[in-house]
Amino acid sequence: MKITFHRDIQSIFERDPAARSILEIILCYPGLHAVWWHRVAHWFWTHNFKLIGRWISQITRSLTGIEIHPGAVIGKGFFIDHGMGVVIGETAEIGDDVTLYHGVTLGGTSLNKGKRHPTIGDRVVIGAGAKVLGAITVGSDSRIGANAVVIKSVPPNSVVVGVPGQVVSRSKPHLASDAPDLNHTNLPDLIGVSLTTLLTRVNMLEKRLNGHGHEHAPVHIHIPEGGMWRGEDFSI
Repeated sequence: MKITFHRDIQSIFERDPAARSILEIILCYPGLHAVWWHRVAHWFWTHNFKLIGRWISQITRSLTGIEIHPGAVIGKGFFIDHGMGVVIGETAEIGDDVTLYHGVTLGGTSLNKGKRHPTIGDRVVIGAGAKVLGAITVGSDSRIGANAVVIKSVPPNSVVVGVPGQVVSRSKPHLASDAPDLNHTNLPDLIGVSLTTLLTRVNMLEKRLNGHGHEHAPVHIHIPEGGMWRGEDFSI
């Protein structure tokens, strides 16, 4: 338990340049408070003291603005930056070294009592306001863009943008040994790239029909293959 607490603090130093001292982190980071109290609530939940676990989670919600159901399973090095408005459901599972920003929801989409919340892999970064809904899996080393709505499973080393979320395969894979990828505003404009390419192609076809040359067509239109967008020019 002591090792886990130390890693929670260290994860903040690694991912928040505003962190200046251990004392400041312990006193002033509601995300850390929410995670630590969740570990207590989760212990009661798993030892069949479910009412006490829920009560602790509700008190923590009032104090931090972060609601984590005591049944959720959370790995080591979990960091919630700012945290206001974060909601994590009962059957959510979160891997190690995951980062969440404010307004994130890991929500359920079913009335069934079984698994109905997401499973988040290791080293995933979920941007501000993003919603990950249902019993889906977000693969390790993926990044969910701010305000994306994710409703289908995401392969490892992917980026998700838009509503509903579009999955983009990384052209520059993120490795476990790399520094945390916190640039959740670096998002490809999938529709913009496709429309620009399409308009260029249409313009070229019009010129060819009008007898103004036989230029070769430009770069192909980006069409998702099997639900996955690809392309080096996305630079992610």
